[in-house]
Amino acid sequence: MTEIPFPPDPEADAQRPDVLHAEGIRVGYDTHAVIDGLDVGFPAGSITALVGPNASGKSTLLKALARLLPLQEGQVLLDGTALHTMSSRAIAQRLGMLPQSPLAPEGITVADLVTRGRHPHGRLFRRTLDHDMRVVASALVATGTAELADRPVDALSGGQRQRVWIAMALAQETSLLLLDEPTTYLDIAHQIEVLDLLADLRASSAKTIVMVLHDLEQAAAYADRLLVLSEGRLVAQGPPGDVLTERLVLDVFGLRSRIIPDPDTGAPLILPRGRHSSPSISSHTSTSNPTPQENP
Repeated sequence: MTEIPFPPDPEADAQRPDVLHAEGIRVGYDTHAVIDGLDVGFPAGSITALVGPNASGKSTLLKALARLLPLQEGQVLLDGTALHTMSSRAIAQRLGMLPQSPLAPEGITVADLVTRGRHPHGRLFRRTLDHDMRVVASALVATGTAELADRPVDALSGGQRQRVWIAMALAQETSLLLLDEPTTYLDIAHQIEVLDLLADLRASSAKTIVMVLHDLEQAAAYADRLLVLSEGRLVAQGPPGDVLTERLVLDVFGLRSRIIPDPDTGAPLILPRGRHSSPSISSHTSTSNPTPQENP
């Protein structure tokens, strides 16, 4: 497994060109704008996590970036080309999207579903070439679903189905992946396996990954950048260590917490301070990140 350097270099990240860029976008449902006037870019070869409370606009933004929701204003650029001017096939060859609750055709097997990831490359329902077979097999192995290849998707557990959908997104072989809560339905061990897989993909093939995550610590550990949304507004962005402060967690999530650096990686660790927190945590009242103390 490829070793992922941590922490990411924000200066190097800032020098990468944006592979995806939203300019002044307004998007929502009917006449209601969930996001209004948002400008944000996603550097090539980076992992960006969209975080925020429920109904903050994370999934709406991801759908707009994938052209699954029409823009009311503004534009999204993919490698400098306006997304609305591109064909669906051209987009699918460069951008893979895993929505929150995808639906598989009834009775389809795992292998057949993952093979559909090759559709943008023009070979679906035709004779599958050796390269396609290798890509599909690699995606199955990478997601730990090879042993499920002949099973119907609708007979799998929720966690198994999630890994199969990720395999299909990998089989699409795009340089950009958008994933809406890719760890949904997974137990903690499989959540980490999926996040490790995404980090390996970024390191080995320079994929650009944008994902919605609910777990702030996982987002901080695996993402180069966090985008924090609240009520459709971008309230903070940048490296996790700069973005995640006790004040931000309180203001955005309504949660009192203590934030300390992970002793191994330096990534922020969030200790919630509820009404029944232990005295050692609840007695800490600072709203800024504490300065780590050296071990004696």
